[in-house]
Amino acid sequence: MPEFLDIKYLDAGYRRSQVLFGVNIAIPLRGGVAILGRNGAGKSTLMKAIVGELPIWKGEVQFDGRDIKRCRTDERVRAGIGYVPQEHSVFARLSVRDNLAVGSVFHRDASAVDRVMGMFPKLGQRLDQPAGTLSGGERKMLAIARAMLGNPKLLLLDEPTEGVWIGVIEEITERLSELARDIAVIIVEQHLDLAMRIADHAYVLDRGRVALSGPSQQLRGDPRLLSYLAP
Repeated sequence: MPEFLDIKYLDAGYRRSQVLFGVNIAIPLRGGVAILGRNGAGKSTLMKAIVGELPIWKGEVQFDGRDIKRCRTDERVRAGIGYVPQEHSVFARLSVRDNLAVGSVFHRDASAVDRVMGMFPKLGQRLDQPAGTLSGGERKMLAIARAMLGNPKLLLLDEPTEGVWIGVIEEITERLSELARDIAVIIVEQHLDLAMRIADHAYVLDRGRVALSGPSQQLRGDPRLLSYLAP
Protein backbone atom coordinates (compact mmCIF):
# COMPACT_ATOMS: atom_id res chain seq x y z
CA MET A 1 0.00 0.00 0.00
CA PRO A 2 1.52 3.39 -1.00
CA GLU A 3 2.20 6.01 1.63
CA PHE A 4 -0.24 8.91 2.08
CA LEU A 5 2.50 11.42 1.16
CA ASP A 6 5.31 9.91 -0.86
CA ILE A 7 8.27 12.12 -1.79
CA LYS A 8 11.01 10.67 -3.98
CA TYR A 9 14.31 12.20 -5.08
CA LEU A 10 13.14 15.74 -4.36
CA ASP A 11 15.36 18.63 -5.41
CA ALA A 12 14.30 22.19 -4.54
CA GLY A 13 15.71 25.58 -3.64
CA TYR A 14 15.59 29.31 -4.18
CA ARG A 15 16.32 30.63 -7.67
CA ARG A 16 19.85 29.41 -8.42
CA SER A 17 20.56 28.14 -4.91
CA GLN A 18 19.74 24.45 -4.46
CA VAL A 19 18.83 23.51 -0.88
CA LEU A 20 17.33 19.99 -1.10
CA PHE A 21 19.14 17.12 -2.80
CA GLY A 22 17.37 13.84 -3.59
CA VAL A 23 15.14 13.85 -0.50
CA ASN A 24 13.01 10.73 0.05
CA ILE A 25 10.25 10.86 2.67
CA ALA A 26 7.19 8.66 3.24
CA ILE A 27 4.33 9.84 5.47
CA PRO A 28 1.55 7.49 6.68
CA LEU A 29 -2.16 8.27 6.70
CA ARG A 30 -2.12 9.01 10.44
CA GLY A 31 0.54 9.82 12.99
CA GLY A 32 3.26 12.34 13.66
CA VAL A 33 6.50 12.67 11.71
CA ALA A 34 9.31 14.99 12.84
CA ILE A 35 11.73 16.75 10.51
CA LEU A 36 14.91 17.48 12.46
CA GLY A 37 18.21 19.16 11.70
CA ARG A 38 20.30 22.19 12.52
CA ASN A 39 19.51 25.65 11.15
CA GLY A 40 20.03 25.75 7.39
CA ALA A 41 19.59 22.01 6.92
CA GLY A 42 16.60 22.51 4.60
CA LYS A 43 13.68 21.82 6.92
CA SER A 44 11.60 24.91 6.09
CA THR A 45 12.46 24.56 2.41
CA LEU A 46 11.01 21.05 2.48
CA MET A 47 7.78 22.27 4.06
CA LYS A 48 7.44 25.06 1.48
CA ALA A 49 8.04 22.60 -1.35
CA ILE A 50 5.33 20.27 -0.04
CA VAL A 51 2.73 23.05 0.27
CA GLY A 52 3.69 24.63 -3.06
CA GLU A 53 5.33 27.86 -1.93
CA LEU A 54 8.50 26.77 -3.72
CA PRO A 55 8.71 25.02 -7.10
CA ILE A 56 9.92 21.44 -7.18
CA TRP A 57 12.94 21.22 -9.42
CA LYS A 58 13.07 17.47 -9.69
CA GLY A 59 11.50 14.37 -8.16
CA GLU A 60 8.05 13.02 -7.40
CA VAL A 61 5.41 14.13 -4.87
CA GLN A 62 2.35 11.92 -4.49
CA PHE A 63 -0.35 12.97 -2.02
CA ASP A 64 -3.37 10.79 -1.31
CA GLY A 65 -2.81 8.92 -4.58
CA ARG A 66 -2.43 12.11 -6.64
CA ASP A 67 0.58 13.71 -8.30
CA ILE A 68 0.71 17.26 -6.87
CA LYS A 69 4.12 18.29 -8.17
CA ARG A 70 2.65 20.96 -10.47
CA CYS A 71 -0.38 21.91 -8.36
CA ARG A 72 -0.73 25.45 -7.06
CA THR A 73 -0.76 26.08 -3.30
CA ASP A 74 -4.53 26.65 -3.22
CA GLU A 75 -5.07 23.36 -5.06
CA ARG A 76 -2.97 21.55 -2.48
CA VAL A 77 -4.95 23.16 0.33
CA ARG A 78 -8.20 22.06 -1.31
CA ALA A 79 -6.77 18.56 -1.61
CA GLY A 80 -6.24 18.47 2.17
CA ILE A 81 -2.87 19.98 3.07
CA GLY A 82 -2.82 22.47 5.95
CA TYR A 83 0.22 24.63 6.68
CA VAL A 84 1.36 26.65 9.69
CA PRO A 85 4.50 28.60 8.66
CA GLN A 86 7.27 29.60 11.03
CA GLU A 87 6.75 33.32 10.51
CA HIS A 88 3.79 35.56 9.64
CA SER A 89 1.39 32.80 10.58
CA VAL A 90 -1.59 35.09 11.32
CA PHE A 91 -3.08 38.24 9.81
CA ALA A 92 -2.09 40.73 12.51
CA ARG A 93 -4.62 43.45 11.64
CA LEU A 94 -7.57 41.08 11.42
CA SER A 95 -9.48 39.94 14.47
CA VAL A 96 -9.23 36.38 15.74
CA ARG A 97 -12.70 35.79 14.34
CA ASP A 98 -11.72 37.03 10.88
CA ASN A 99 -8.51 35.00 10.90
CA LEU A 100 -10.60 31.91 11.54
CA ALA A 101 -12.97 32.90 8.75
CA VAL A 102 -10.03 32.86 6.33
CA GLY A 103 -9.40 29.24 7.31
CA SER A 104 -12.98 28.34 6.42
CA VAL A 105 -12.85 29.63 2.84
CA PHE A 106 -12.42 26.21 1.21
CA HIS A 107 -14.35 24.08 3.73
CA ARG A 108 -17.36 25.71 5.36
CA ASP A 109 -18.34 23.64 8.38
CA ALA A 110 -19.94 25.34 11.38
CA SER A 111 -19.13 22.40 13.64
CA ALA A 112 -15.41 22.77 12.77
CA VAL A 113 -15.32 26.14 14.54
CA ASP A 114 -16.70 24.53 17.68
CA ARG A 115 -14.02 21.83 17.45
CA VAL A 116 -11.12 24.28 17.24
CA MET A 117 -12.61 26.35 20.05
CA GLY A 118 -12.61 23.15 22.08
CA MET A 119 -8.95 22.60 21.19
CA PHE A 120 -7.92 26.12 22.21
CA PRO A 121 -10.54 27.66 24.54
CA LYS A 122 -8.45 30.81 25.00
CA LEU A 123 -9.25 31.82 21.42
CA GLY A 124 -12.95 31.88 22.22
CA GLN A 125 -12.28 34.63 24.77
CA ARG A 126 -10.48 36.77 22.18
CA LEU A 127 -12.60 36.52 19.05
CA ASP A 128 -12.87 40.28 18.56
CA GLN A 129 -9.27 41.02 19.48
CA PRO A 130 -6.75 41.91 16.72
CA ALA A 131 -4.50 38.92 16.14
CA GLY A 132 -1.41 41.12 16.32
CA THR A 133 -2.12 41.88 19.99
CA LEU A 134 -2.15 38.22 21.04
CA SER A 135 0.76 36.64 22.89
CA GLY A 136 3.20 34.51 20.90
CA GLY A 137 1.58 31.32 22.14
CA GLU A 138 -1.93 32.54 21.33
CA ARG A 139 -0.86 33.47 17.80
CA LYS A 140 0.48 29.95 17.30
CA MET A 141 -2.79 28.51 18.61
CA LEU A 142 -4.71 30.73 16.21
CA ALA A 143 -2.54 29.67 13.26
CA ILE A 144 -3.08 25.98 14.06
CA ALA A 145 -6.83 26.50 14.57
CA ARG A 146 -7.13 28.37 11.27
CA ALA A 147 -5.28 25.60 9.42
CA MET A 148 -7.57 22.99 11.00
CA LEU A 149 -10.65 24.81 9.72
CA GLY A 150 -9.52 23.81 6.23
CA ASN A 151 -10.26 20.20 7.26
CA PRO A 152 -6.75 18.98 6.40
CA LYS A 153 -5.74 15.38 5.98
CA LEU A 154 -2.11 16.43 6.40
CA LEU A 155 -0.97 19.25 8.69
CA LEU A 156 2.48 20.85 8.26
CA LEU A 157 3.87 22.81 11.21
CA ASP A 158 7.11 24.76 10.99
CA GLU A 159 8.47 25.55 14.48
CA PRO A 160 5.04 25.73 16.20
CA THR A 161 6.54 26.49 19.62
CA GLU A 162 9.14 29.08 18.65
CA GLY A 163 8.87 32.12 20.92
CA VAL A 164 6.16 30.48 23.03
CA TRP A 165 6.06 30.49 26.83
CA ILE A 166 6.77 27.07 28.39
CA GLY A 167 3.29 26.71 29.89
CA VAL A 168 1.66 27.21 26.49
CA ILE A 169 4.14 24.86 24.81
CA GLU A 170 2.73 22.01 26.88
CA GLU A 171 -0.81 22.83 25.79
CA ILE A 172 0.16 23.00 22.11
CA THR A 173 2.07 19.72 22.40
CA GLU A 174 -0.95 17.95 23.88
CA ARG A 175 -3.25 19.24 21.13
CA LEU A 176 -0.84 18.20 18.37
CA SER A 177 -0.43 14.76 19.90
CA GLU A 178 -4.21 14.37 19.84
CA LEU A 179 -4.40 15.53 16.20
CA ALA A 180 -1.74 13.00 15.17
CA ARG A 181 -4.08 10.19 16.21
CA ASP A 182 -6.55 11.22 13.52
CA ILE A 183 -4.54 12.81 10.69
CA ALA A 184 -0.98 12.98 9.37
CA VAL A 185 1.13 15.64 11.09
CA ILE A 186 4.60 16.76 9.97
CA ILE A 187 6.41 18.92 12.50
CA VAL A 188 9.65 20.88 12.20
CA GLU A 189 10.74 21.55 15.76
CA GLN A 190 13.97 22.51 17.55
CA HIS A 191 12.80 21.04 20.89
CA LEU A 192 13.83 17.42 20.46
CA ASP A 193 11.82 16.06 23.40
CA LEU A 194 8.68 17.82 22.21
CA ALA A 195 9.10 16.60 18.62
CA MET A 196 9.60 13.02 19.77
CA ARG A 197 6.47 13.17 21.94
CA ILE A 198 4.37 14.05 18.91
CA ALA A 199 6.15 12.00 16.26
CA ASP A 200 6.29 8.24 15.82
CA HIS A 201 8.87 8.58 13.06
CA ALA A 202 11.61 11.12 12.34
CA TYR A 203 13.84 12.26 9.51
CA VAL A 204 17.07 14.15 10.11
CA LEU A 205 18.24 16.53 7.39
CA ASP A 206 21.86 17.55 6.98
CA ARG A 207 22.87 19.97 4.23
CA GLY A 208 19.68 19.26 2.32
CA ARG A 209 19.89 15.48 2.42
CA VAL A 210 18.28 12.84 4.64
CA ALA A 211 21.09 11.77 6.95
CA LEU A 212 19.06 9.60 9.36
CA SER A 213 15.53 8.25 9.52
CA GLY A 214 13.57 5.76 11.54
CA PRO A 215 11.19 5.32 14.50
CA SER A 216 11.54 8.21 16.95
CA GLN A 217 12.53 6.10 19.92
CA GLN A 218 15.13 4.28 17.86
CA LEU A 219 16.69 7.55 16.70
CA ARG A 220 16.77 8.88 20.27
CA GLY A 221 19.33 6.17 21.03
CA ASP A 222 21.40 6.75 17.89
CA PRO A 223 24.75 8.32 18.85
CA ARG A 224 24.86 10.16 15.50
CA LEU A 225 21.72 12.16 16.21
CA LEU A 226 23.23 14.90 18.35
CA SER A 227 26.06 15.45 15.89
CA TYR A 228 23.49 16.31 13.21
CA LEU A 229 21.58 18.66 15.54
CA ALA A 230 24.52 20.53 17.06
CA PRO A 231 25.04 24.12 15.76
